[in-house]
Amino acid sequence: MHLLAIDWFFILEKLILIALVVTLSMIVAMYATYGERKVAAFMQDRIGPNRAGPFGLLQPLADGGKLFFKEEIIPLASSKFLFVLGPVLAMVTALLTSAVIPWGSPAVIAGRTVPLQIADINIGILYVFGVVSLGVYGIMIGGWASNNKFSLLAGIRGASQMISYELAMGLSLIAVLMLTGSLQMSTIVQNQLDNGWNIIYQPLGFIIFLSALWPSVTVLRLTYRRLKMSLTLVIIRSIPV
Repeated sequence: MHLLAIDWFFILEKLILIALVVTLSMIVAMYATYGERKVAAFMQDRIGPNRAGPFGLLQPLADGGKLFFKEEIIPLASSKFLFVLGPVLAMVTALLTSAVIPWGSPAVIAGRTVPLQIADINIGILYVFGVVSLGVYGIMIGGWASNNKFSLLAGIRGASQMISYELAMGLSLIAVLMLTGSLQMSTIVQNQLDNGWNIIYQPLGFIIFLSALWPSVTVLRLTYRRLKMSLTLVIIRSIPV
């Protein structure tokens, strides 16, 4: 169906794909958090979430519902627009990176080939790093908006850490780009299908990328912080009085 030279089926399939990607991203985030809580509970000799549903599997839904109905607390001295814009910007930039990821081989539906990729642009890697770098502004705006010097210092610290980790990730990807000869995500994936995973040819780049990725998504940052506090307590307790 064409109207005014617009392929409405193309727009419809992209909208459906966007809705699927956003929905799946939310589900993965919900149950990744559930899994992390269960593993942390096992390591700390606790039970973990087990009240909502069998084995606590409905706990992410309960937490999401509680989040929607909680009272919005905005400090009086803060800039309300920036206070809301900071988290929104961080969330939107994280979701925008999904646009260039090829989620699978093209599907054939009613004789029409539907690529499982929202946008196949020729600068996919640059797009990802450009959009991700905008997430730093979300942290900075969040720290600035509350009109509190301690929040501002924490925002500067978080932004500087993200920038430093992104530098390492970007440098580790140079080897992949040299192997593939393209910035296009679909070309990089196809090259892996034809010649094998890039980790085989660049294991050091993979280790550097993974080491920078974990702290950038705050998986290890809190762990380092807790470890530092635990070591401090151990040292204090070991000092004879």
